[in-house]
Amino acid sequence: MSIFEQMIDRRQTRSVKWDRMEVVYGIEDASDILPMWVADMDFAAPEAVIDAIKERLDHPVFGYSYICEGCKDAVRTWLSERHGWETKNDWMLFHQGVVPAIASVVETFTSEGDGILVTSPVYPPFFNIPKLQGRQVIECVMKEQDGIYSIDFEAFEKCLKQNVKLFILCNPHNPGGIVWKEHELKEMLRLCAKYDVLILSDEIHADLVFPGHTHLPLATLAGEEVDRIITCVAPTKTFNLAGIQVALMIATDENVREKLRMNAMFHGQMDLNAFAGAALTAAYNEGGPWLEKLLTTVSGNMDYVIHELTTAVPGLKIAKPHGTYLLWIDYRDTGFTEKEMMDKLLQKGKLALEPGTKYGEAGRGFLRMNVAAPRSTVEEGVKRFITAMNG
Repeated sequence: MSIFEQMIDRRQTRSVKWDRMEVVYGIEDASDILPMWVADMDFAAPEAVIDAIKERLDHPVFGYSYICEGCKDAVRTWLSERHGWETKNDWMLFHQGVVPAIASVVETFTSEGDGILVTSPVYPPFFNIPKLQGRQVIECVMKEQDGIYSIDFEAFEKCLKQNVKLFILCNPHNPGGIVWKEHELKEMLRLCAKYDVLILSDEIHADLVFPGHTHLPLATLAGEEVDRIITCVAPTKTFNLAGIQVALMIATDENVREKLRMNAMFHGQMDLNAFAGAALTAAYNEGGPWLEKLLTTVSGNMDYVIHELTTAVPGLKIAKPHGTYLLWIDYRDTGFTEKEMMDKLLQKGKLALEPGTKYGEAGRGFLRMNVAAPRSTVEEGVKRFITAMNG
């Protein structure tokens, strides 16, 4: 049996996805609810990664660790071979995750009251972190047609004039799974350069892109403006390693890197855990074949869900994403409010999805569904969705 068909019981493993639904959804008992919400997979990590962690575990001392040059070489080779991005080891700074990295960048390069530009609907920490740090979130609502998003560049430029110091780009975009095209990325760059705005490019979903689409690292298009870009990447989404907590920031400007190092020292931030380097290196050196099978599995799951739900539920529309393993389901034509929809899914269907407004008001009328699970789980999720709507 393929690991992508294997059912793995994740309950009672301190899994946020499976063991925290009572807290997240405010329900008394979630034991009969199927979680298809938070963005981690129900697949085992690549065998090479598991073996590397076991090998490290076999050494019984878990003292202070650091990221070695071999780890950086693995990242550099992966980015070169998968994305055509030629980086240098010296450009890399490691962090416990992309979200903590975003917090570090916001704190380091902006001040209270400064504007932080985001394109909504978008991943919640893009809103929450700046707000918690006393920054002003400037929201450029994207244009949407049939579930496909694009940037309104006239609105984008108007937003940049509002004391914006940092633009947080999501590429590929979450939610919606849009892989930005070259001309779109270049226009973002041009406008940010015009208004001297730093860009944080979150590219954590870069590897999860389907045939027919190509992820373009923003830095590869930047030319002489490359120093205004800080790129965040990680193996965690690609290889289902979120619990390992390893990510990195890539910046070509030494002054930018030094300021980030000082911020880490300010917070007493230490190096990564003893397993992070082993997992990262094995994933990037040996995880390619696993990833190709994953993409085939996820793409098939998406095709199945889109066909079944849009056939069975009148008014439902789902555009297939360019990447990620997350469907963005448009239920606006069903006539249901978000509360009505969530109540139906949780109480009648026993299915946990994410409400669109979690991604900003621009997400109202949508649901996010994680289909990175064995087909049998996905089929059960579809069955529950249809029961909730038609039962």
